[in-house]
Amino acid sequence: MTTTSQSVLTGTSTRRVRAIAVGGAALATGLVWLVAHLLDIDLRVDQRNGQPPTIVSLPLVIGSTLAMALLGWSALVVLERYVRRARTIWTVIAIAVLMLSFVPILGVEATSSTKSVLSLMHLAVAAVLIPMLRRSPTAPLPEAQPESTASGPIRSTRA
Repeated sequence: MTTTSQSVLTGTSTRRVRAIAVGGAALATGLVWLVAHLLDIDLRVDQRNGQPPTIVSLPLVIGSTLAMALLGWSALVVLERYVRRARTIWTVIAIAVLMLSFVPILGVEATSSTKSVLSLMHLAVAAVLIPMLRRSPTAPLPEAQPESTASGPIRSTRA
C-alpha cells in the first residue's frame, strides 16, 4: 500500500468518525427531547420579543443540532488545514461556544424544567462532538518491506 492510498484511507476513516459524531449528536439531542416529551415537559420558550412562544419540536432540535455540528466540523477542518495544534485550538473554541450557548437559555421565559432540558441538550451535543471530532486520524502504516531476499536477509547500509 502506498503512502497516498494510506492517507486517503486515513482521511476516509476520519471523515467517517466525524460524520458518526454529527449523527450521534443529533441522536443524543433527539433522545433528550424524547425523554422530555415522555415526561410531559412542555418545551415552550418565550423569547420576550412580542412573538408567540417557540415550541421546541423534534425537527427543530435535530435540524439545529445538525447545522451546528456541521459548522463545528467545518471549523475544525479549516483549522487543521491552516493552523498548528488545530485540535487544541478547536477544543478551546468548542468549550467557549458551549459556555456561551447557555446565555440565551438564561434570557428566555421558560419553566425551569424546560431550561434544564435545553441545557442538557447542549451538554449532550458537546459530550458527543468534542471528543469524537477531536479524534486524530490513524497514523499511516509503515511501508511493508521484505524481510529477506534470495541472497539472504536485507542488511542496512547505514552506520
